[in-house]
Amino acid sequence: MKNTLIGSLFLILASSIWGGMYVVVKILVAVIPPLELVWMRYLIAFIALVIIGLVTKQNWKIKKQHFGLIIAIAIIGYVISIVTQETGTMLSSAQMGAIITSTTPAFMVLFASVILKESLTFKKAISVSLATIGVITIVGIDNIDMSSTLGGISLIIAALTWALMSVLIKRLPSEYSQIVVTTYATLIAVVVLTPFVITKLPQIEMNELAKPTIWGGLIYLGVISTSTAFLLWNRGLQMLNASSGGVFFFFQPVFGTLLGWLILGETISITFWIGSILILFGVLIVINDSKEEQNHSLSPQPTEKC
Repeated sequence: MKNTLIGSLFLILASSIWGGMYVVVKILVAVIPPLELVWMRYLIAFIALVIIGLVTKQNWKIKKQHFGLIIAIAIIGYVISIVTQETGTMLSSAQMGAIITSTTPAFMVLFASVILKESLTFKKAISVSLATIGVITIVGIDNIDMSSTLGGISLIIAALTWALMSVLIKRLPSEYSQIVVTTYATLIAVVVLTPFVITKLPQIEMNELAKPTIWGGLIYLGVISTSTAFLLWNRGLQMLNASSGGVFFFFQPVFGTLLGWLILGETISITFWIGSILILFGVLIVINDSKEEQNHSLSPQPTEKC
């Protein structure tokens, strides 16, 4: 029960941090192209993670049989998903981004069922449905510009690959520190992206990078949104099953809208509160379902009679 609550808190915090990320990305992509932005983000995150790992005296050893899985996690989630997400955010509207990325939990349920053989319970289906309706209620569907086809396709790929990465994380043994796993995955992402961005970096206006809003945004993406939030997300998924953990992804548009209201002075309609309540109900169903699963696994099983 304690693991369920702590894991839920980690996932809520990660999603809350990512909720503010869309505003930051929208500002930064006007100066830094998506691919170069992802590279800078990971380079900053890698430095921060190495410092954290050294201070906390992590064990950096990984068994050979798990290197392939970490490489897959890095390329699928850290490279493909994030690049397509930031490209989609640049090419489409915020509303389209919120709705399309909200399909991630549904993909997670599917992948968890196929890869991890997790059971698809009625409560999980209801929780995902409630949260999905909640997101659509919050962002609406009337004013979505569906002409941004490429942006929409990019966001679908981002949702699909992030869901797959989140499920693959569950294949790693719990003995590995999430700091170590996230550091290695971030390093792999930097190495993979470097050949594609190294020749394009001189094209970025250095004067623009000196602006507080730009370097402040880079620090937010690298230190808070990547190193901190990825650690929280990965650890939270280790403490819950993958299909249940995905529902917490729906907190992104909620906190994104709240931050827009608090920081940018945007208005919040009644539909926001209705949608938020639906999402909250969906999350509470998952927490309760996870508690029941843990209690069942801890209870003594009857022995068969010979």
